[in-house]
Amino acid sequence: MAYNLLKATLWVIVAAVIGCNGGIDYVVHASGTGGTVYIDVPGETIEVPVYIEVEVPGETEYGEIWVDSFTQPQSVDGVDILWIIDTSGSMNRYDPELMAGIEAMMNALPESGWRLAMLSADPSKASLEAQFPLVPGDDAADAIDMYNQMLRGHEESGFDAAYEYITNNVYADTWMRPEAALLIVFVSDEEEQSRTHLNSVSDFTSWYSSLRFGSSYISSIVNVEATDSVCLSPPSSINIGFRYIEATNYFSGVVVDICEEDWSAGVTDASTRIEPYEKIELTYVVSNEDTLRVFINGDINWDWHYQASDNTVYFDILPTANQHVEVAYHYDPDDPYGHGTDTGDTGA
Repeated sequence: MAYNLLKATLWVIVAAVIGCNGGIDYVVHASGTGGTVYIDVPGETIEVPVYIEVEVPGETEYGEIWVDSFTQPQSVDGVDILWIIDTSGSMNRYDPELMAGIEAMMNALPESGWRLAMLSADPSKASLEAQFPLVPGDDAADAIDMYNQMLRGHEESGFDAAYEYITNNVYADTWMRPEAALLIVFVSDEEEQSRTHLNSVSDFTSWYSSLRFGSSYISSIVNVEATDSVCLSPPSSINIGFRYIEATNYFSGVVVDICEEDWSAGVTDASTRIEPYEKIELTYVVSNEDTLRVFINGDINWDWHYQASDNTVYFDILPTANQHVEVAYHYDPDDPYGHGTDTGDTGA
């Protein structure tokens, strides 16, 4: 999601209120980030509306604009986890990494309160999957058994598979908890191809957001763009999981390159995202720190600091439950991840 205009100017229309009473003393009691300014004049207090716009200029010498966002989770009772796995033939080679990743997540989760199920990214199979989830006390052998017994199909439609399982699978109702957080981990070496229920990324994010407001999470283990891939043979554009990546970024989730030999770090990170956000690592490298802006529920916020070394915004005061946080910044589209592409700018 990108914005073309975010503007930072404070307009306090004092002159219009006090008119030409140039001899009247007045005191501005409060100004700030919006709402009302109170001005004391003899005998009364006048309310003055404050209009704020925040501008991060559009496509300028600073690059293009990107907005990362998340909704601060509320207190939840446990977490339900769905691994939605591409079960087409090309995925067999990733079985060792898959099992190691699931085991790593199980080890990183709390000692109680979680449930984890696996299902195919083929919607016709997801709608029929009827295995009871893994729970605390289960181990890697139990995970392998679940994976071996999982229904398999050849469609690579993770969004529709999630919809079929959560909405239409009667068995899912026996174990999924409306009061728990929900984490989906998509695993695929192909682009997402849903075309029945959730045809677009926005269809998916709107539907998924409605399930557990403030407590919905995503991680994706997919082919990433060739410039960032560690694959021996960089993936073709038709195999890159653009739709999965876009949906994951919408929920400020974790994207793991499927060609990584070890998925543990990524899935362990994903399992900890159910905790309140104390920071947000930005998708792209900030090209101009002076234009970086943070908004909470649409209002500009200054209780944060940016650390360039890890391209992360840290919150000095944590957003509260259900507050929606957006971080807007410029990035260089020719070098979005800061690899040092020569843009011709030699600096000062």
